[in-house]
Amino acid sequence: MNAIRDALQGVRNHIISVAEACGRNPAEIQLLAVSKTFPADAIRDAWAAGQRAFGENYVQELASKCETLQDLPVEWHFIGPLQSNKTRIIAEHAHWIHSVDRLKIAERLSAQRPDNMPPLNVCLQVNISQEDSKSGVNVADVAPLAHAIARLPKLTLRGLMCIPAPCNDLAQQRAPFAALKQLLQQLQSEGLAVDTLSMGMSSDMPAAIQEGATIVRVGTAIFGARHYPGGAA
Repeated sequence: MNAIRDALQGVRNHIISVAEACGRNPAEIQLLAVSKTFPADAIRDAWAAGQRAFGENYVQELASKCETLQDLPVEWHFIGPLQSNKTRIIAEHAHWIHSVDRLKIAERLSAQRPDNMPPLNVCLQVNISQEDSKSGVNVADVAPLAHAIARLPKLTLRGLMCIPAPCNDLAQQRAPFAALKQLLQQLQSEGLAVDTLSMGMSSDMPAAIQEGATIVRVGTAIFGARHYPGGAA
């Protein structure tokens, strides 16, 4: 627990320092602890250290952790790719989904969201680096999809998410984040009440904060190296 607590404090301090250095209010930036592949006990430790929002990439893992941790009012964010045959699980468990890139997925989430739950917060995943291997809506298709989703019941369109191509140069890291911010501003100018930029991970968080991130998704810097089935880390 102490290791996770100390790591969380280190990440929070880093967010504060980067935000203040570029003239932003650190309170505008939410830390999303990406807990995929880590056990529920690690989430309990992070919760005890004050963390409330957690991100999961795998549908069944999110459902299992929701069940195990139902005594804690965790804010669950689904941030991984979602197949249409698994939308019900997310509609019934998550508070946020960051990875919508098709109208069909949004329509199923809307139809399957229980009446007794608040609207599901939605971010569109944008393929901002135009990589063939990446999920996400093409930049040219963002506005039409955003307007269509904004009209669906039981969903609240909040903003945009991206996972840019890896890069170690700070200036080059900033470019795709700046492009995502411009897309959000375009949607705002078209009358959509969007306010969220989900961008930046352990390796590129400072660049994302400098370009206006409102949610940063950090896993490794909090929980350590991941270990996947089969031994891959």
